[in-house]
Amino acid sequence: MPVNPSVKTPPFPAAEQTTFKWTIDGFSSLLNKGEGWTYSGAFKIMDLNWYLMLNLRDKKSGDQNDYVSMRLGLSKSSMKPDTIVEACFKFMIYDQFYGKHRKYQVKHNFETGSTSTGIACMIPLDILKEQSSGFFIGDTCVFGVKFIKVVTAKADMISETLFVRKTNTFNEAKTYTWNIEDFFALKNTSCSPEFEISGYNWLISIYQSSHDSIFSLRCLTSGSLVELTLFIYDQEGGKHRDATGRFSTSNCKWGLEKFISLEDFKDASNGYLTKNKCCIEGKLEIVGSSRK
Repeated sequence: MPVNPSVKTPPFPAAEQTTFKWTIDGFSSLLNKGEGWTYSGAFKIMDLNWYLMLNLRDKKSGDQNDYVSMRLGLSKSSMKPDTIVEACFKFMIYDQFYGKHRKYQVKHNFETGSTSTGIACMIPLDILKEQSSGFFIGDTCVFGVKFIKVVTAKADMISETLFVRKTNTFNEAKTYTWNIEDFFALKNTSCSPEFEISGYNWLISIYQSSHDSIFSLRCLTSGSLVELTLFIYDQEGGKHRDATGRFSTSNCKWGLEKFISLEDFKDASNGYLTKNKCCIEGKLEIVGSSRK
């Protein structure tokens, strides 16, 4: 997702805290509690509230071994709807003997819909428990995260929320029928008379190309979520052609590019066009509202 950087923080100021260490004292007791995520307390780095998550018995697909996994989360209180936090950091498992720490570098964009990273399976549990590894000393392990770069940016996006309502007598489906007396007198792009349903003004439009006819419906006012069924009536046998879809009226129109070919539409055996006459119907139901 494109972003417009507003605050850049690399490199960190000399006095800025960039590392969080999380010591687990009584590691074997936590291990005995089995699979599941353990959360650290919140810590502040770059004026943002973070937390670590640890799973000591994670699994990889097709692998029965236990793995130690970590995730990093950003507190929702630190997130704003129009903001993205771009972070580059290293997960750390500290070698308390030799200083040969296990590191796993990650980049992640934190936003309101994604406040934690994916899972990083860092090390098999059996290796971590080996005394010679230096990770497991005196029933204590030390985990952490070291930040390399944090950028706070404005999200370059437009959002929309749809509110879907229950059907009732006030918003139940309503129908408009467009009887066309001479289809061949229409221009390549033609519109029905304007009509009103549920407080909105609408048009049914037809676009004719050399191969297909596109039937669409346009709303002249935006702000609703609509369920629409378009019908072309078989005037002879009652085998009508129809298509249904839901769309936000902020899209201005909805239709099917290959709703029906001109060849099928003009085929007398289908009954859609009889003595140059045809009947198109739009059935509309306001099923919700949209807000940007």
